[in-house]
Amino acid sequence: MRLTVNGRSFEAETKLSVLALVETLTEARRGVAVAVNGEVVPRSTWSAVPLAEGDAVEVLTAAQGG
Repeated sequence: MRLTVNGRSFEAETKLSVLALVETLTEARRGVAVAVNGEVVPRSTWSAVPLAEGDAVEVLTAAQGG
């Protein structure tokens, strides 16, 4: 399955849920937000939202700094 993740091409051998993709990309469990095709996906639904061929996904993580 081909996706665009944070503006870059991403290929997965199997279909993924939003949660599975996030777990593949980052170890962070807090401070992560996801949008699929421009729509924010609530964290409570990540495991139930499947990704489809060609989806554009943005995975954002919060960073502290000053």
